[in-house]
Amino acid sequence: MISFVNFSLLCKQKEASAVDQEKPEPVQIKEEQEELYTGQEGEQLILKEESETIMLHQRTRSTAKASVKCDVCGKTFKYNFQMKKHYRIHTGEKPYACSTCGKRFYQIYFMKYHERNHTGEKPYACNTCGKRFTNLSAFKKHAAIHTGEKPYSCKICGKSFTQSGNLTVHMRTHTGEKWYSCETCGKSFSRSSNLTVHMRTHTGEKPYHCNTCGERFKYAATLKNHMGTHAAETSHACKKCGKGTKGE
Repeated sequence: MISFVNFSLLCKQKEASAVDQEKPEPVQIKEEQEELYTGQEGEQLILKEESETIMLHQRTRSTAKASVKCDVCGKTFKYNFQMKKHYRIHTGEKPYACSTCGKRFYQIYFMKYHERNHTGEKPYACNTCGKRFTNLSAFKKHAAIHTGEKPYSCKICGKSFTQSGNLTVHMRTHTGEKWYSCETCGKSFSRSSNLTVHMRTHTGEKPYHCNTCGERFKYAATLKNHMGTHAAETSHACKKCGKGTKGE
């Protein structure tokens, strides 16, 4: 027979158990993936990191905004974590460093791809010619050579591209958008590569050198023109002594 005291105690235990069951499980925030994926898993590196973060935001959507906007360029994002990654383009923050050479990156997967330059790992192989690549983007760009496929088309002028990134850059020629600015003179560019070349006017850097005479140049095109002078000297060289006549 159950006494009143025991019955009361049993009821309290059941109530406590019910409350525990109603409590939501604590959100487990996964650390960013540090292991390097290869083969088919390699192409999931970006998607895996972002899909897990999206799931986290969906579970905590009561405290998240419907959309967030970059206060620098106005670009909008569905999730705050996406905007934070994008914002590093403007701030220059690069939290991920290569353990071999120290080069820094603003996205972890860019660092992973870079590290393959040191390890020599090339997990992506072309089924047509067998050529191997360190990252999926380079592999897809190469594969388009065989297929001729250009699935990304400009809605304004109709020009087609093999990669979506190339289309994005091309669209800036229509919109006039220039994301990349020189910190020295303030001049802006639509491509980061154009900014890199422009910076040489301030730094004096000459990365291209002639293997024949050792002269250095700021631009690849200038080196190419210079090499033509050596080719002309060789074509007019004396067959006996080898001395060039420079165009005679």
